[in-house]
Amino acid sequence: MGIHHPTPDVHLKHGQRSPQRAQEKSFWISPHHSASNAPSAVRFFMPELQNDTLIRALLRQPTPYTPVWLMRQAGRYLPEYNETRRRAGSFLTLCKSPALATEVTLQPLERFRLDAAILFSDILTIPDAMGLGLYFAEGEGPRFERPLRDEAAVGKLAAPDPAGELRYVIDAASEIRRALAGRVPLIGFAGSPYTLACYMVEGGASDDWRIIKTMLYQRPELLHRILQVNARAVAALLNAQIEAGAQAVMIFDTWGGSLSAPAYREFSLAYIAEVLAHLKRERDSVRVPSIVFTKGGGQWLEEIAAVGCDCVGLDWSAELGDARRRIGERVALQGNLDPMVLLSTPDVVRREAARILESYGRGSGHVFNLGHGILQHTPPENVAALTAAVHELSPKFHHSD
Repeated sequence: MGIHHPTPDVHLKHGQRSPQRAQEKSFWISPHHSASNAPSAVRFFMPELQNDTLIRALLRQPTPYTPVWLMRQAGRYLPEYNETRRRAGSFLTLCKSPALATEVTLQPLERFRLDAAILFSDILTIPDAMGLGLYFAEGEGPRFERPLRDEAAVGKLAAPDPAGELRYVIDAASEIRRALAGRVPLIGFAGSPYTLACYMVEGGASDDWRIIKTMLYQRPELLHRILQVNARAVAALLNAQIEAGAQAVMIFDTWGGSLSAPAYREFSLAYIAEVLAHLKRERDSVRVPSIVFTKGGGQWLEEIAAVGCDCVGLDWSAELGDARRRIGERVALQGNLDPMVLLSTPDVVRREAARILESYGRGSGHVFNLGHGILQHTPPENVAALTAAVHELSPKFHHSD
């Protein structure tokens, strides 16, 4: 297979953009900025990446420093995000407007030294497109009007067409990619089949997930049916994001870690593997790396690394150096600063960032991130301190690459 890997340049000075070939890649994009094969599509040219450090790290290629991006880096801790959300009127309107999604995706890149943008969307767009009636209750988070509680509802479930009900996600991906103009890579994402099922069956968030776990043990065939549909939907959406311009993709398995080991393997990891088996691995002969993040999955790292992803995300409870010893020869690692550290002071943030870098040690294959998403009350100056610290402190771990 003719897969193109960017040629590493290990002599880059810290902070310098990695050079790429001068050629430009062409994409057919509709007037609404979505990946489309309609005859009315107009052609424009997309420049090569100016900063491909993230992609190299995900593929365990040499990098001049450790790349950094943050889960939920566009969010409520930023005043400019809150202003855009106010103009949108609701979170769902914000998600479903490609122009506004592009605006908020770019906001953290204007403030911080980040090495990637992540598509602004929500994992629950898939079940919403399935007709479950997503809404956000004040103080309660996401809810579904029509949760899956019986055989009839489960039997009617079908994977949505990304070019139909989820067209706004694809439009946003292509518009963001165009707006980035090669500045940094764009990460696409989706929730894992099991994490989506948690919300679809419970009807919203839960402290103990008792309804879906009851289904898991009493009617496993119903849950398997949901997960099969979800796996098809997740693979289709991620592939559509890749076609629209996403240069890496991530699967968020937020609630897989709430399962027992046998249940995790059967109901979560098996369906992540199914998604990965149907995932596009390259776009225009360039590799598109994949990241799998199971919150609370530190005890299953070897099994996660074996499902076919390029990178395994770690939450803050894992010890990064130990994880590298266990699976670092097979996959890259992403993480894993406790988000609570960002509620402290810039000095503490810098100290803890240094500790994470030391824990991973020398060499490539590490993407600096949090162990989960940025918290709402995080001071933006602490995020600035974190990204600055990673860029300043990490090059010494790469000199021998």
